[in-house]
Amino acid sequence: MSSEPHPLRRSTDRLPATGTRTVSLVVAVRPDDRATDWLLAQIPPTVREVVLVEGVRADPEPAPRGVSVRRLGPWDWASGDVPHAGLLAATGDLVVLMGADGSMSPQEIPHYLHYLESGFDFVKGSRFIAGGDFAAYPLHRRLGHSALLRVARQLYGQHLTDLWYGFCAFRRAFVDLLALREDGVELGAELVAHALHYGLRVAEVPSLELPRRHGPSHPRTLRDGSRILGTLLAERPHNALLRHAPAKRHGGGPGPAATG
Repeated sequence: MSSEPHPLRRSTDRLPATGTRTVSLVVAVRPDDRATDWLLAQIPPTVREVVLVEGVRADPEPAPRGVSVRRLGPWDWASGDVPHAGLLAATGDLVVLMGADGSMSPQEIPHYLHYLESGFDFVKGSRFIAGGDFAAYPLHRRLGHSALLRVARQLYGQHLTDLWYGFCAFRRAFVDLLALREDGVELGAELVAHALHYGLRVAEVPSLELPRRHGPSHPRTLRDGSRILGTLLAERPHNALLRHAPAKRHGGGPGPAATG
């Protein structure tokens, strides 16, 4: 990847004072997730909107004071892992994505926001850098993950350490540039692939994956790995350039401006 600043971003980038951006948290709630009330109680005061994408409609959990909670669903989880509709419905300047099984701690959100406020466009959690860790990660998943990292480095020239972890944050001004497709696509790999393809400033932050608080885990190594591999191949710059970049952006028109 080129080290030059991306023209669609840097020509319009105007960072406001730290802490002036609004923050939306998008949470994917599977039918067997029972940690939503714990999660809502843990969110930091910087979050002002929570979008819950629910597999099954449940009794509303009490919302923290000053936080707007919106609910989408019910969602058919057989169609995809995380509905894109949740990200598209978020209204905050900065968007954080995480799951509701209790393995991701909302108390880490300020760390992600710090990097976004410092000028990065896409921040991804990593369990495999200093300060990160995981509760359980079988050998066969680690081997598959290592193989996918090698593929991603060959295709994109990147040096990320964690492709499968779904805890991430980005600036909502880049939703259109990230070119999210309809629900059913492997969202995490799609977001990362598009962020790398368009030269967004990507940062990894250490994240601690905790044991699930409720329900079984969903180990689908072959299915997840094949979908991520397919997305990495399909979205590599050689194939994705004409499909995802609107014609007006090639003509020198203004790109997506930073919110603020």
